[in-house]
Amino acid sequence: MDEGGLTHVDGRGRVRMVDVGDKPVSNRRATAEAAVVMSEGTLDLIFEGGLPKGDAVGAARLAGIMAAKKTSELIPLCHPLSISDVDVEVARSGSGARITASVRTTDRTGVEMEAMTAASIAALTLYDMIKGVERGARIEQVRLLTKSGGRSGGWSAGSG
Repeated sequence: MDEGGLTHVDGRGRVRMVDVGDKPVSNRRATAEAAVVMSEGTLDLIFEGGLPKGDAVGAARLAGIMAAKKTSELIPLCHPLSISDVDVEVARSGSGARITASVRTTDRTGVEMEAMTAASIAALTLYDMIKGVERGARIEQVRLLTKSGGRSGGWSAGSG
């Protein structure tokens, strides 16, 4: 950590990857969510299997899983991790679909970015699957819900 407290900046102000080599390996888990807001009619098409492009929920779940595994290739300072589990769920919720992504590893750094990437890409995939019937759908509220493991322990969005 530099004098200003930034972990991803070296002493000369350059971006760097944090060295996690001395951190202990521990079980780590993170859960994130994203919402895709759309009309009731489009929601019905998704959850009744009536979309022209096919199984939107299956496509979104698979895209989220794949995205979690590719996070270090997409986010420049993320470490490649040995991910042991990814679960992506798509559920009807209010005026849209709620995507929840949970990622687990036993490693030296957390999987928060993997969970948020999974939720984001699943939401983008769901949008791609419905854009032919509703271009005005919106992706909202991509956020971390919980994390556990590591030096800082647990955290949840409800606890601050």
